[in-house]
Amino acid sequence: MLTFLGFAMIATFLVLIMMKKMSPIAALVLIPALFCVFAGQGAHLGDYVIDGVGKLAPTAAMLMFAIVYFGVMIDVGLFDPIVRGILRFCKADPVRVVVGTAVLAAIVSLDGDGSTTFMITVSAMYPLYKRLGLSLVVMTGVAATANGVMNTLPWGGPTARAATALKLDAGDIFVPMIPALAVGLLCVFALAYALGLKERRRLGTLALPGGAEPQPAAVAAADSAATAGTGTSDTAPADRATEGRSDAAPGAASATSSASATSSASAASSASAASSASATSATAAGFQGLDPRRPTLRPRLYWFNAGLTVALLTAMIMELLPIPVLFLLGAALALTVNFPHMPDQKARIAAHADNVLNVAGMVFAAAVFTGVLSGTGMVKHMADWLVGAVPEGMGPHMALVTGLLSLPLTYFMSNDGFYFGVLPVLAEAGAAHGVSPLEIARASLVGQALHMSSPLVPAVYVLVGMAGVEFGDHTRFTVKWAALTSLAVLAAGMLFGII
Repeated sequence: MLTFLGFAMIATFLVLIMMKKMSPIAALVLIPALFCVFAGQGAHLGDYVIDGVGKLAPTAAMLMFAIVYFGVMIDVGLFDPIVRGILRFCKADPVRVVVGTAVLAAIVSLDGDGSTTFMITVSAMYPLYKRLGLSLVVMTGVAATANGVMNTLPWGGPTARAATALKLDAGDIFVPMIPALAVGLLCVFALAYALGLKERRRLGTLALPGGAEPQPAAVAAADSAATAGTGTSDTAPADRATEGRSDAAPGAASATSSASATSSASAASSASAASSASATSATAAGFQGLDPRRPTLRPRLYWFNAGLTVALLTAMIMELLPIPVLFLLGAALALTVNFPHMPDQKARIAAHADNVLNVAGMVFAAAVFTGVLSGTGMVKHMADWLVGAVPEGMGPHMALVTGLLSLPLTYFMSNDGFYFGVLPVLAEAGAAHGVSPLEIARASLVGQALHMSSPLVPAVYVLVGMAGVEFGDHTRFTVKWAALTSLAVLAAGMLFGII
């Protein structure tokens, strides 16, 4: 009964958010509460929720102060050189932009924290996606999948959990997996290239006068609007504190922007309808990305902020202090040094309060979902049913079975639940047929590309929140590509004899 209710609860949640019938926060709270009553354990709902909140409270604190910290770093201009470098590399080419997103997400993922990766990646790439009229769900999908592959680093979490659960050395698990993970990363880059080509075809191209390189039609419209000047606009959640400014008066700027957008749209009449729509949307938003003249810039403190960020990430990797404490200290220090006056500090906190409330709300709502799943015993029954459904003849191939099961189980369960609850059972079953625990542990890592888009992963709400993408849209787009990437890692691991 609990097995059926568990699968039904997850399916109901996914269907409702992908069909946009409920918001993620409402669905994460109301659906598990309802199924808890169906399971006959409604009287214990409060205990389950409090237990879930207690487990996720440190994560919520970390995300809150991480958003403030990186928001301040964006405000003061720490990432402006990165954005300018990416702009020079991409040259308004959608293929380069999407591939650059994958490369940037993979590189930043070396810090081992998904939330940090998404904040930096979105901060750097969002202005470019808006400027070109590219699909933001492509950005979130590519970033999440790249981070999922890199999440298998020994300090990323899953490898350490597998090593702890099976009493193995993390290096023995991870190092032999490097070739297979490299194949997974190549798949992400290939996916990014294919999606970039698709975006290039969707947007169309426009040969600019003066022998300039062909650019998407949406770029011409956005560039014309930016050249003419735009008024103050409401930007993406990550950049709300970055108001677009112009030397022209707001009224004149708006009129000029509208006229420029109209003329650009006419010039791009040969482009597709989707391209025109994207150009109109980008122009209407008045988006200019990271304004180089915003008053929050602190160029004289650039190297202090860069050093503080490097020190913070180094302390995270070395685990000198708990991550929530590091970000709490970092945010307080960044605010104090960059904005010594109290009104300025309040303004910066208020500017990022929307993101903080949205993400923290998602995390605590997810605590209801995970609390009910584990408290009622649904997770244990679901895992036992899946393991019991493995045919006896598959015993010698338990590494393959573990790899395949890691996809749905790490998506529907927390990493702690899978690695400490299910993996030992799979390892014991494999050992009975002569399968090494090391092979089982390595196989358990292949589902991480899909895991990073799970509704139970708090970092994914940072990603979609900062990008302004609906979680249901992100899920619908990303799951198939992330699953294919995970299967590619599994296939490579078996081909190389690692699994």
